[in-house]
Amino acid sequence: MNSGKSKFKRTSLDRFLNILILGIVVFLIAMCLICSILCGVWEWSIGRFFTDYLPWETWVPKPESGGPAASISIISFLNFFSYIILLNTVVPISLYVSVEILRFVHSLWINYDRQMYFENGENSVGAQARTTTLNEELGQVQYIFSDKTGTLTQNIMTFNKATINGISYGDLRDPRGNIVEINDRTPTVDFSFNEFYEKSFKFFDTALLDATRNNIPEVREFWLILSLCHTVMPERDKGNLVYQAQSPDEAALTSAARNFGFVFVSRTPTSITIRDNGREATYEVLCILDFNNDRKRMSVILRTPDGKIKLYCKGADMMVMARLSARTSSILRDSTVSHLDEFARIGLRTLCLAYKDIDETYFNDWIRRHQEAAIDMYNREKKMDEVFEEMEKDLILVGATAIEDKLQDGVPEAIARLAQANIKIWVLTGDKTETAINIAYSCNLLSDDMKHIVVIEGSSEAEVEVQLKDTKRLFAEVERRLGENGSGEGKGNIDIAYIHSDETTNGGGAHVNYGMINDFGMIEEGSPSPLDNEGEGVAIVINGDSLGFALTTRLERTFLELACKCKAVICCRVTPLQKAEVVDLVKRNKKAVTLAIGDGANDVSMIKTAHIGVGISGQEGMQAVLSSDYSIGQFKYLERLLSYLRMCKFLRYFFYKNFAFTLTHFWFSFFCGYSAQTVFDAMFIATYNLIFTSLPVLAMGVLDQDVDDEYSLKYPQLYTPGQFNRFFNMRIFIYSVLHGMFSSLVIFFVPYGAFYTEMAANGKDMGDLAVLEFTAFTALIMVVSGQMAFDTAYWTVINHIFLWGSIAVYFIFCFVIYEGDPFPSLPLPSSSLLPALPASILYKMGSAISQGVVLRSMQTPHFWFSILLVCIVLLLPVVLNRFFWLDTRPSFADRLRCNRKTGGKTTSKGETLPKSEMKRTGQTRRSQRGSIRSGYAFSHSQGFGDLILKGKLFKNVEDMRGSNNGLEFN
Repeated sequence: MNSGKSKFKRTSLDRFLNILILGIVVFLIAMCLICSILCGVWEWSIGRFFTDYLPWETWVPKPESGGPAASISIISFLNFFSYIILLNTVVPISLYVSVEILRFVHSLWINYDRQMYFENGENSVGAQARTTTLNEELGQVQYIFSDKTGTLTQNIMTFNKATINGISYGDLRDPRGNIVEINDRTPTVDFSFNEFYEKSFKFFDTALLDATRNNIPEVREFWLILSLCHTVMPERDKGNLVYQAQSPDEAALTSAARNFGFVFVSRTPTSITIRDNGREATYEVLCILDFNNDRKRMSVILRTPDGKIKLYCKGADMMVMARLSARTSSILRDSTVSHLDEFARIGLRTLCLAYKDIDETYFNDWIRRHQEAAIDMYNREKKMDEVFEEMEKDLILVGATAIEDKLQDGVPEAIARLAQANIKIWVLTGDKTETAINIAYSCNLLSDDMKHIVVIEGSSEAEVEVQLKDTKRLFAEVERRLGENGSGEGKGNIDIAYIHSDETTNGGGAHVNYGMINDFGMIEEGSPSPLDNEGEGVAIVINGDSLGFALTTRLERTFLELACKCKAVICCRVTPLQKAEVVDLVKRNKKAVTLAIGDGANDVSMIKTAHIGVGISGQEGMQAVLSSDYSIGQFKYLERLLSYLRMCKFLRYFFYKNFAFTLTHFWFSFFCGYSAQTVFDAMFIATYNLIFTSLPVLAMGVLDQDVDDEYSLKYPQLYTPGQFNRFFNMRIFIYSVLHGMFSSLVIFFVPYGAFYTEMAANGKDMGDLAVLEFTAFTALIMVVSGQMAFDTAYWTVINHIFLWGSIAVYFIFCFVIYEGDPFPSLPLPSSSLLPALPASILYKMGSAISQGVVLRSMQTPHFWFSILLVCIVLLLPVVLNRFFWLDTRPSFADRLRCNRKTGGKTTSKGETLPKSEMKRTGQTRRSQRGSIRSGYAFSHSQGFGDLILKGKLFKNVEDMRGSNNGLEFN
């Protein structure tokens, strides 16, 4: 049920094209009706009087038998279908074929993009387009829904830093005491003295190893806690000791203790055996105080080899610090808190460590009450919490650990650029709130400069409703203070940066100003939206239980309204089904394209629900990839997937050239008695879309780009217009249609007027139908090719070959087909320069009247005048229009291209963002519950302690003991 149903996905462009095609069909019928009616009018007023010269078809009733009205009605009715056949090219049937070809090639660009190939040894993987139907949708994404573990992070925990007895370890310092940046060339601590050390474990601060080998008591207690207080299970794999941990956090901490000489070797339900710096020691397990989400800590009570009873505890800083002994030194407490804040600022996951010596008599009394609480039938959980709380008091603080949940390479920078592109990122994760918040800080989703970070943690629908309404009032107050339309949701108010070449800027380079996109895709200067300013904004964090209430019919609109105002939304402890419900909520209520990305089986549901599903080939299997539309190796490659402009330019041009071609027939119908006579030769009609104009437009759709990939990533604001269909919409379509209609008018009437009264030197009329056909079609080819040249922003060798080659092929085609000297008796100039088709073939194709028309037309100045005049009338305004808008109101891409060509420097906010150190200050506010400054994050689950004590995790306890006894240590 959680995986969801597979759905057939279609792009918004597909649906829009279907509407346009229906509209074009209606337009075609209207033209045919007009021509059919005018045909009847012409036949009634003129045609019926000239039947001796223009006889009607034999199957048309004679006027004498049924009257002229009946005959003319039949002619008009049949003429309607003749015009359907003649003008059907206005319906771009070939468009669908061309679109599928473009999509296929665009998919190949994705599959073979070396920049999206993830090098990972045997697990190296490239990007893969698993569908060809959604490519242009990638350029319109407004919402990204992302899993956390394995998607934003590598799901690999590493022991990074520690604080013990008020001393911080983990930073590498130079002789002056300054922190040295760690890089790939920094030498690591040598653990080869330990036969159980792991080659993959890296630590750089030798001071901690020195303190460990000097047997400092606090450092020893630190490692004992890590090697004893856990639920890890040891195994033997090909003779090597490996750990099976319930969470990667525990695995990282136990592994750290192992490498520093405190090796967890084996366990039974009642004992734990470790190697303490080469000496084997067995601790008797007396009780495990298990972890849960409320306690946020776990403890273990052990009897040491020397007979003492000790409690070892690890957990969240706010839980452990509140239970320290009153005798704890304030200096130790303050320094530990200071170190915890420092660890949290850089996004590390922290746990506090403490211990307690227990009196034998007290323990016996306590364990009796613990057993009574454990068998209570009614209030077991409450009583267990009470006895746990009693034991976990007066603790002695040892220190804290800091582990890093490694982000995937480039995630913070990718998220920052996606945010600049007006894409909102929602993180939907099954992890705890604290874990998700820490990762959100690490990857720049959350920042300390945000006005409010609201945590919704209601336990009932009424409580969630109250919190949502309070949050709504809070956000309204923020918007009131910062200005109206702070969220930047409305069309026409999208913040975008553009470049000014300014001699007064430092270095004379370019700098970025902010403005707004207008309805023409241009940029208007103006003040940026307040909540989108750097260093401001709001965010919501909501857990799974609260989300369940927020997604009810009564509250979902309120939740959606609040979430859409946020720079970041983080949903924690959510089920796979809830992930899909969140995606569906946005998909149903917002006119926006959604993209879901994940790497595991629990992400399949939201991947299938979103408009676009992206799977990451990670460590959690291939379920997400197999259910996705696109697969990539890492999250950062998501930036390069997003593409839209090529398809839009292709569609604009395609509609233009089709209308320019077809409507010329419509204008000619007014001069041919509405007889459905073609104005172009049949050979031209058959080859126009197939040969002369197909390859150039496909080349543009495949290869064109407004700026190169470097600038696209450097200036994410280029992406914004595509989100609101600025490149292809109803206005752009109507403009293309009107442009095509006007072009058809000029293409027909200029040659018609030029040859209207022309006569040859021998007195014969040169303005015959063949000359008009050839001249008009030549003008059409020159104009649409010129328009293609103006629309192409990125020229390649292929573009040049296809465009200019198409024009050359056209003239070669004309000479081959129409030239020759099949009638030597006629006084025509010799034209046997190229082999011609036999006249019989031309006659069968209906092109006999065009024999020899090429040279006959080219010998007249009227032909060249017509071509020149048509090109001037149709192409010069295009050039002037482009220069006018480029000079007065250039688009962002125009400015970037100019800046690039003039060699301008691009030192601006559009630059690739460097990795920035996270700052966690007191400015961060949590509007509902306390502070979120804690770096605590421990992805552990309740219940494993009981399973260990009851022996249910052991396949055979005696076998485990035998394995333990069989271990040999050198």
